[in-house]
Amino acid sequence: MTRKELEDRLIDFAVLTAEIIKGMPNDKFSNHLANQLVRSCTSPALNYGETQGAESKKDFIHKISVVLKELRESHNCLRIIRLSNSCKSEIPVKKAISECNELISIFYRSVQTASSRVSLSK
Repeated sequence: MTRKELEDRLIDFAVLTAEIIKGMPNDKFSNHLANQLVRSCTSPALNYGETQGAESKKDFIHKISVVLKELRESHNCLRIIRLSNSCKSEIPVKKAISECNELISIFYRSVQTASSRVSLSK
């Protein structure tokens, strides 16, 4: 997968979560989750852009680790939304959870690969 394709997936993931947020009720619990979801689901795409300008291998690993951290946070938030029935339609929530799982796997492997390369170069 190219950097552009991965960046597009992260952007599409953020857009999918916007659909979920629009389908959530306007109550205190849902608003809290929606606000959290906005931050954690848009952050990976924005932080991935930051990896392109990493100043060192160590900086790259740090930035890609932030992407992974935000994806994990997004995953938990999406699970809470699904389990609490806080969205009108469960279909986009299930789709977002599935995509989030795939992205977590990709970025987990990226962190592992980059970290092993830094260890080998020492």
